[in-house]
Amino acid sequence: MQFELNAQKRTLQGSGASRRLRRAGKVPGIVYGGEAAPQAIEVDHNDLLLKLKKEAFHSSILNLVVDGKKEQVLLRDTQVHAYKPLVLHVDFQRVDSTHELHIKVPLHFVNEEAAPGVKLSGGLVNHILTEVDVHCLAKDLPEFIEVDVGALKVGENIHVSQLKLPKGVKAVQHGADDPIVVGIVGKGGGEEAAEGEAPAAA
Repeated sequence: MQFELNAQKRTLQGSGASRRLRRAGKVPGIVYGGEAAPQAIEVDHNDLLLKLKKEAFHSSILNLVVDGKKEQVLLRDTQVHAYKPLVLHVDFQRVDSTHELHIKVPLHFVNEEAAPGVKLSGGLVNHILTEVDVHCLAKDLPEFIEVDVGALKVGENIHVSQLKLPKGVKAVQHGADDPIVVGIVGKGGGEEAAEGEAPAAA
């Protein structure tokens, strides 16, 4: 999925200027990375808010058009209001096609109802992770990674090392860690849960 976001260069800095921008329906932001200097920008609030609701917007290469000039970026950070649907600030990082990205990609779980641990044993699917850290070049970045739960029985888990990753994509390993992504626990956890694993939260 391709996303395009229009922006304008921002010359006025400071909290007063940012408040005026927000009152005008704009979001202050910054683009950094690559060989170019960081650039302060402003984007349309409602357009950005709409795009932020789409999962793929958070893990896709975005086309940011700043004063008519297009560059490829990743969404790196957003500051949102504590309780209002209001974006206060946004950070984008320029993408270099020759350097690997380090980014979190969402996980999509499939075949949960068909898993023997659910269908035959009445177990519960326990999602430990909903996204995974990966390294890859921009051209190989997936919108999501599919996790097939269809073969799991009660007490069985899928670890990060067992994920079927697209070509060119590597999971980021933190030392010898190999975290559990998803598992199936017996109802009420207890004896049927995987040995050494805590039961699923109720």
